[in-house]
Amino acid sequence: MLVAFTSLGLTSCAYGSEEPAESESIELAAQAQNLSDVCPDNIGIQLQWQPQADMGALFTMLGPGYRVDEMDKSVTGPLVAGGKDTGVDITLKSGGPAIGFQSVTSQLYVDDTVMLGVVHGDQLIVAASSQPVVGVTPTLKYSPAILMWDPATHSDWKSLEDIGKSDATVVVSKDQIFPQWMVAQGLLDRSQIDTSFDGGPSRFVADPTIVQQGFANSDPYLYENEIPAWGKPVSFGLIKDAGYDIYASNMSVRADKLTEYSPCLDKLVPIIQQAGVDYITSPDATNKVIVDVVSQDQTYSPYTIGEATFSADLLREKGLLANEDNGSFGVYDEARTSSNVAELTTILADTGNTVPSTMTPQQLFTNEFTDPSISIP
Repeated sequence: MLVAFTSLGLTSCAYGSEEPAESESIELAAQAQNLSDVCPDNIGIQLQWQPQADMGALFTMLGPGYRVDEMDKSVTGPLVAGGKDTGVDITLKSGGPAIGFQSVTSQLYVDDTVMLGVVHGDQLIVAASSQPVVGVTPTLKYSPAILMWDPATHSDWKSLEDIGKSDATVVVSKDQIFPQWMVAQGLLDRSQIDTSFDGGPSRFVADPTIVQQGFANSDPYLYENEIPAWGKPVSFGLIKDAGYDIYASNMSVRADKLTEYSPCLDKLVPIIQQAGVDYITSPDATNKVIVDVVSQDQTYSPYTIGEATFSADLLREKGLLANEDNGSFGVYDEARTSSNVAELTTILADTGNTVPSTMTPQQLFTNEFTDPSISIP
């Protein structure tokens, strides 16, 4: 059975097309994946940044005929499962500068159009005391966060451990938690930390003696290929390889709305899991959608197929988008979440943040809605 979808937005586009799509016919999903009876008509999802390939699972669920809203910094289209229409729409809303650099957890509490948000595991723990949210499935097994350095300046460095043996300045943004964890683990000295990172490349280019935060699925490609002032490789180490093994990009809901959303999440979460599998198995079509969405809003930083392809390849090759150790994709290992919460509770207390003493890891990360049979081949 087919359903006709008519796009009505400011700008609309089918997969990879530059022409507006006046209507698209999409086959209806089976009843088990029909969300119209249990979910909102439009499922709003708050992203942590502008569209990019580490959000591939979410853009795999964005069906043809999607429309970009430049004013709202969002894209809306039919929510699809395996390319079939689930009976509801999905709106993906950009974060970062699009929301004044407010946290995703805060947006979940102020924006009633948002049902789910993409929250990294450490930020989810930070929010537990004032804006508690619950992770219902991780879209990445590990964070792509890195520290990067100039291999010519620091030719003898082989890993993150070498940074702490030097007096190099480590430039990070003030909201990052992993630097404090590295200090607590003895991997960095507190005096090395500089929290003035503004997201731009100018300081690293001007002073290659520094170490800078970044993301493995984007920054090494950008600095070598799209930042002419640098134009050469960088070296880096994944924070997760030092033992900071938080779950990244958790699909999260407000804790006080978990019961209300449960009937929807029962059907939706396995669709998200499978979308992640579908993306990393065959990312090209979704990457074209992401690049197209970014191209329709001139306020976004340019995003190329080259970067998207690099990102997808790295996420898989480095095991960042991968099955959990039990062979399932998009599930939580309770031993791992318990360890994350225990370690970060102490570190957060030292930095003025607290996790409620009654809060358990199971209240922050739940497998209630996940399907353990879903896995990456």
